[in-house]
Amino acid sequence: MEEYFLSLVSGRRRGVWPTLQRCGLSLASVPYGCGARLRNWLFDRGWKKRFRAAVPVVSVGNLTLGGTGKTPCVEYIARLYRDRDQRVAVLSRGYGARAGRNDEALVLEENLPDVPHLQGADRTALARTAVEELDSEILVLDDGFQHRRLERDLDVVLIDASNPWGFGRLFPRGLLREPVSGLKRAGAVLLTRCDLVEPEVLQQIRQRVERMAPGKPIANTTHRPAGWINAQGQSRRLDAFTQVPVAGFCGIGNAEAFRQTLTKVGVRLIEWRVFPDHHEYTRADIESLRSWARALPTQAVLAATQKDLVKIRLERLGERELWALKIELQVYEGEEAFHEMLSNVIQPRRGG
Repeated sequence: MEEYFLSLVSGRRRGVWPTLQRCGLSLASVPYGCGARLRNWLFDRGWKKRFRAAVPVVSVGNLTLGGTGKTPCVEYIARLYRDRDQRVAVLSRGYGARAGRNDEALVLEENLPDVPHLQGADRTALARTAVEELDSEILVLDDGFQHRRLERDLDVVLIDASNPWGFGRLFPRGLLREPVSGLKRAGAVLLTRCDLVEPEVLQQIRQRVERMAPGKPIANTTHRPAGWINAQGQSRRLDAFTQVPVAGFCGIGNAEAFRQTLTKVGVRLIEWRVFPDHHEYTRADIESLRSWARALPTQAVLAATQKDLVKIRLERLGERELWALKIELQVYEGEEAFHEMLSNVIQPRRGG
């Protein structure tokens, strides 16, 4: 998300002009909300056609725009099914890809090279391809909560505890993709980045989720830093850069969460740059980063996310080492109920 847009819709930007802009965005959100409600109403009543794949489908999605941590969750679920000897494939729209694979696909291919990842606008066609050509036994639909044309056996909805309700307003006045009432369609809810908020705040979020999706399993999760990796696949321990100055940058949906994560692992940030979500790094961007890096102390290193690294593919920028913080999803509360839901999806398949 652009910093200006976030500061505007969050209300941090004050004054007459920002207030007028928010009024305009509020007006624009009315037709957006009407369209979202109408579309869901048509699907709920079966008036919009839906496609059921020949194998079970698990969707991972969210209510808001921006990063809630879907990629680590998709990896978590795909790895779980793969470890249970299921032939799993990941399907995604491929947002942010100008040509070829987007950053999420590149990260998943790097972390799960034996799990196919199909990208395209028509996810029903992708599902047919996965089943008919790859003999997939289960499909994981990435960012699929609002993509209702492909039926799913389980809807896993992620809610970022650091900004759970998208400033409480529909896009473009806020970050909500649809009204919060849509949460009633969820089969399971994962609260992400729980370590970035106080326990009382987390409890309030859980209580609201329980009201909106009664009886549905709710799990608490964190995005656990697992170590450092570079473009050559070399790895370092998590504490490798606690004694040197670090300059961080990223182009993801929730840059602030990444910054906080760097701080939590003991990194001393001396510089910080943010690019738009799904940013495609151009030659000019790389040269700008090189110039920025050359001005840093000689012992400094550069820190980015794995999504940035898979697009840049360089070991160094401006003679400074470039490392990415590898992130894994950790379910620390509610894991048993969540795993049971995932297991139930494949039970009919095994039983048949």
